[in-house]
Amino acid sequence: MNFTKQIQDFNNKLDKFKRKLSAAYERKDEAMIKHFNQEIAKVEKLLKAAKGKQTYEIGNQGSAVLKMPFKRVLTKQEQADMGALKKSVKGLIVVHPMTALGRDLGVKEVTGYAPKPF
Repeated sequence: MNFTKQIQDFNNKLDKFKRKLSAAYERKDEAMIKHFNQEIAKVEKLLKAAKGKQTYEIGNQGSAVLKMPFKRVLTKQEQADMGALKKSVKGLIVVHPMTALGRDLGVKEVTGYAPKPF
C-alpha cells in the first residue's frame, strides 16, 4: 500500500470539500454547509489514520534497520557506484538523510546498514 498516494488523495478531497464549503457559505445554502462539514470531518479522520499508519510503518522499518549489526557512512565513491556496492554486499540497506526513514533515524550522512561488515 502506498501511503504517500493515499495521503495525497485525502488531501485533494479535503481541499475540494473546503472549496465547495466556501461556495456554499457564499450562497448561504445551509444544507450543503452541513453536508460539507460532515464530509470534511470524515476525510480529516481518514487522513489522520493514514498518517498514523505511515508513521507506524516507518517506525517498524527503522527498528528493523537499527537491529542490523553493522553500519557505516558510505564514501562518495561508494555512493557513485551504488549498484556494484549492493551486488557485493548482500542485504545492504542504504539510508539517505532526506528520506522519511533517514529523518526518523536521525541520519546526517548516507549510511549503509548490513548484516556483515563491508
